Amino acid sequence: MQDILKVAMPKGRIYKQASKLFREAGLHIPEDMDESRKLIIQIPEARMEFIMAKPVDVPTYVEYGAADIGVVGKDVLMEENRDVYELLDLGIARCRMSVIGLPDWRPVLNPRVATKYPNVASQYFREQGQQVEVIKLNGSIELAPLIGLADRIVDMVETGSTIRENGLMEHEQIFAITSRLIANRVSYRMKSEAIQALCDRLQPVIAAVASASK
Repeated sequence: MQDILKVAMPKGRIYKQASKLFREAGLHIPEDMDESRKLIIQIPEARMEFIMAKPVDVPTYVEYGAADIGVVGKDVLMEENRDVYELLDLGIARCRMSVIGLPDWRPVLNPRVATKYPNVASQYFREQGQQVEVIKLNGSIELAPLIGLADRIVDMVETGSTIRENGLMEHEQIFAITSRLIANRVSYRMKSEAIQALCDRLQPVIAAVASASK
């Protein structure tokens, strides 16, 4: 059916916060869906179909029309640079993208920077007029400066406890991160009423949460 929205939803922390937001907006979203092994979950009460995806894949599903809309972190949007509409800042899963290193780090010529976000890192240092060698890693980024693989790292920071426990510190903040609601360009036209109705329900809830957190 045309008015059934296919929603690419990341598993984990973002799902828990996004589904809570959806429920507060009056949508009948089950609380335990994140624990299911199903990859496609029908939610007829909300006229939605959830596609449970890895966070990094959400904008790809949306760009190619496998999903009409999706929930994704700003970090993934910046790194993937997919051709999608960014509809709403949901204000959830707050963290930041930062340059991190050892406390005694000193500038060197052509430093190496390790990260899961090579495009973000390359653009940032290019804008700073700094020439760096970017090394792509997929996990345990904090290891890189500790074992001499890289001079610094670019990574997400939420509480900062992980970097502190490993003797690292934030040197520079690149940008703040929250999760966004995105849409496929064709779906935004073809299912405009359903998508706009969802946005209209979410906006006052987002505003209330933002006001309460001040």
